Amino acid sequence: MKKKRGNGKSNGEAGTAVRASISFPPDVYESLEIIAKEKKVSLAWVVREAAEQYIGEKWPLFSRKAGER
Repeated sequence: MKKKRGNGKSNGEAGTAVRASISFPPDVYESLEIIAKEKKVSLAWVVREAAEQYIGEKWPLFSRKAGER
């Protein structure tokens, strides 16, 4: 996997983030936008949070939060 350098902004993680382009069905995208507006966060934040929760549930040993303990 080729990593791209960030724009110098910290995303709260050690190291750099990897940028990904993801396509969603229109109804899923609309739901993500609604969630982001309600929580007053970015759509990207909602997607990252969902991905972290998914990983934590399916593969707890690979969860970022499990590694922080």
